[in-house]
Amino acid sequence: MSAPTSVVNIHEARTQLSRLLGRAERGEEIVIGRAGKPIARLIRYEPRHEPRQFGQWAGKVIVGPEFDAADDEITGLFGGR
Repeated sequence: MSAPTSVVNIHEARTQLSRLLGRAERGEEIVIGRAGKPIARLIRYEPRHEPRQFGQWAGKVIVGPEFDAADDEITGLFGGR
């Protein structure tokens, strides 16, 4: 469980980034705000515990033969006309 959320302003976040990163690394959630309004969260990075499983969509997605066909409107937008 993480520590209570801390709110800091942008100026403090800029000048104290290393210290804030240390706090986040220890599990504290820091909210960065501008003019009293929260705009971002700084939290500890948690790596995935399970490796990605490739091929989970095999046989579930069908790509039609027209998928790679040229689209006149898009071709024109890219200067193809």
